[in-house]
Amino acid sequence: MSTSNATIYLKAEQNVEVQTPEVCVKDIGKLTCSDPHVLAKAKSLRLWQFQEGARKRQIISILRVIEEIEKACPGASVENLGETDVLVEWIDVDRHKGFVQWCKLAFVSLVSFFGTAFTIMAFHNDIGINDVFSKLYEMVTGLPSDGYGVLELSYSVGLAVGIIVFFNHIGGRRLTKDPTPIEVEMRIYEEDVNKALIATADREGKTIDVS
Repeated sequence: MSTSNATIYLKAEQNVEVQTPEVCVKDIGKLTCSDPHVLAKAKSLRLWQFQEGARKRQIISILRVIEEIEKACPGASVENLGETDVLVEWIDVDRHKGFVQWCKLAFVSLVSFFGTAFTIMAFHNDIGINDVFSKLYEMVTGLPSDGYGVLELSYSVGLAVGIIVFFNHIGGRRLTKDPTPIEVEMRIYEEDVNKALIATADREGKTIDVS
């Protein structure tokens, strides 16, 4: 079947995860073409095969992807609308299940909870929050503070509400549709890591590229 008039549009992602050792064109991004036969053939092309015990990450250049597609579909043209390099990670699903994984999750949760609590307490102790409340109470009422009262209670409730509003989450529910500050920072961090890995692989000559 002739593919001389077919144009394949490829939108490659910067980072993709695969659950099988075989990496095909369809795994690295989205493709579309007016010819369904050409599209199916291009999607099924194998780009890389991860080996047991080897690295679980591989950088694939889009030039290599275009080269493989043009070999399999002679005469077809490929238009890349996405990234120029793709970081592919093989995630072994079976390794991330079971009791050990739950222990890791519990450990990280406990460290995050108690670490945050300790940080808040250390900050309040550093600025002397109790003295501030005592002096404020005495200035307003003219009487010395007799311990924890409405100021401390209001501040504790306000602190909890402020954290919930700032992080845009309460339990598993999102207050608004906007991404949370943590999600924004994690996305920026992820992009920086991807760029660093891609640049390092290219510098070391480990990128799957055209010859």
